[in-house]
Amino acid sequence: MAGISTSGPGAIRLREGAEDVPLVLNADRSDDERVTLVVTNTGDRPVQIGSHLHLPDANAALDLDRAAAHGFRLDVPSGTSRRFEPGASAEVQAVALRGRRRVPGLQRGKPDGGALDPTAPEED
Repeated sequence: MAGISTSGPGAIRLREGAEDVPLVLNADRSDDERVTLVVTNTGDRPVQIGSHLHLPDANAALDLDRAAAHGFRLDVPSGTSRRFEPGASAEVQAVALRGRRRVPGLQRGKPDGGALDPTAPEED
């Protein structure tokens, strides 16, 4: 398994004999749970987006369709990030956040407590 990280953030551990099988991240996601976005860093410093950041809450220097990105995160391995250099544009793949669909703490003062879909039933 040369070239594949098997420990640490973003590690990929394959069962014996599966080294030649293509690995697809979030393969269980439907087309409705995927979006392609163009991200441009309009700032003068590099900006990184982590694997589970709610994309509309990303650094204000990043120009992207925040409405289309609502409820989505980057489609990258857990624990990794994507770096955007100043002035650079990149097309990125994103997938819908799952679970309770809450992202508290990123936007202070929001009355919905971070709910991505305020009409969704509460899950425990």
